[in-house]
Amino acid sequence: MKLWQKDAKIEQQIEDFTVGKDRKLDLWLAKYDIQGALAHIKMLAHIGLLTADELTVLEAALKRIYKTAEAGDFVIENGVEDVHSQVEMMLTRELGDIGKKIHSGRSRNDQVLVDLRLFIRQEIKELVELIEQLFNTLTRLSEEHKNTLMPGYTHTQIAMVSSFGLWFGAYAESLVDDLLLMQSVYKINNQNPLGSAAGFGSSFPLNRQMTTELLGFEDLNYNVIHAQLGRGKTERFLSYAMAGVAATLGKFATDICLYINQNFGFIAFPDELTTGSSIMPHKKNPDVFELVRARCNQIQALPNEISLLTTNLISGYHRDFQLTKETLFPAIENLKSCLRITDFALQHIIIKKNILEDEKYQYLYSVEEVNRLVLEGVPFRDAYKIIGEAIENETFTPNRNIAHTHEGSLGNLCNEEIEAKMQGVLKGFGFEKVERAISDLVG
Repeated sequence: MKLWQKDAKIEQQIEDFTVGKDRKLDLWLAKYDIQGALAHIKMLAHIGLLTADELTVLEAALKRIYKTAEAGDFVIENGVEDVHSQVEMMLTRELGDIGKKIHSGRSRNDQVLVDLRLFIRQEIKELVELIEQLFNTLTRLSEEHKNTLMPGYTHTQIAMVSSFGLWFGAYAESLVDDLLLMQSVYKINNQNPLGSAAGFGSSFPLNRQMTTELLGFEDLNYNVIHAQLGRGKTERFLSYAMAGVAATLGKFATDICLYINQNFGFIAFPDELTTGSSIMPHKKNPDVFELVRARCNQIQALPNEISLLTTNLISGYHRDFQLTKETLFPAIENLKSCLRITDFALQHIIIKKNILEDEKYQYLYSVEEVNRLVLEGVPFRDAYKIIGEAIENETFTPNRNIAHTHEGSLGNLCNEEIEAKMQGVLKGFGFEKVERAISDLVG
């Protein structure tokens, strides 16, 4: 079944190529297509295009289909082009002509826009929840190990004294920034395109504000052409936010792979979290974090993939947009997997104590010695020269007592302030309003 087909039968080879992976990928959208349909038919009844009785039977049938989709049992049958066609066919099969009425005032163009907006909205919520879990783990580890010192590096060279608390906390706060970007995408996405039809509106007296409220959208895409311009653009914005999270995770994974190396030996994991070699019995490989790094690199390529798919298209719908699902949907699952496995692994991390007792780390304290001289009244450039000469003459003997007090430093991590910052960002999403609206719609 195809909503657009007339009398001519489509050539099978053409159908196979144009439908592509849509039947499989549209299963991800089934719940959201039904949510959109439920809101749409309520609006159609409100403007007189459906009777109260027709609305009642359509709602009941759609809610039955919704339960099937929620249970994971929704199927797009052979010969049916997409999720929109499958839902309409199921309604028509059960209700006859009443089922054919649900497409009034809609196009597949705004149907898929709504489906994707609702899908992306939910996927962002799930990503945010996983990011929050990892954030909580990182801040907990930061507090636990705030007094466990480690080397800090610049140019991959020993630089200054750091701590595991500072290291874990840095990635926690980085996730806050990543969520700020994700929140902006969420707000852009959380606007209602339903009623834009094929991109030029409808002569029906649609009540678009009503469907906005029913679906829990924050606002409307008012201009109908603008609504259609959102296809591809919204996916691209999401890809940027995902790439930001992936960049944080990927860098953290690279640190892990370095610090677990025997030449560093700063951290370890239980044997059951590492892998071995087929010929080297001593190997304990950090495959989990190598794969996190690799997957996150793939995700950071996502904005380029989606941009290239959608670049140089004039306004209006194009079939090119179909392929964005093939890159975006698996990437979302990839990022979720990386967040879950990173959080799981960190529950078992082993931190080595007394790392800085090794003499090769004594020069980490050189800046501390320069600063002590400055605090005693020696000009900074003179103090720098004095300590530099001591290092060159191999007479440098550091005082290993350090006292950092300013915000965000070794002795003042500001984890409480970072947690407050995270809570402020989380509240800005407003997930509760959406959950209430959808619960009322499908309940």
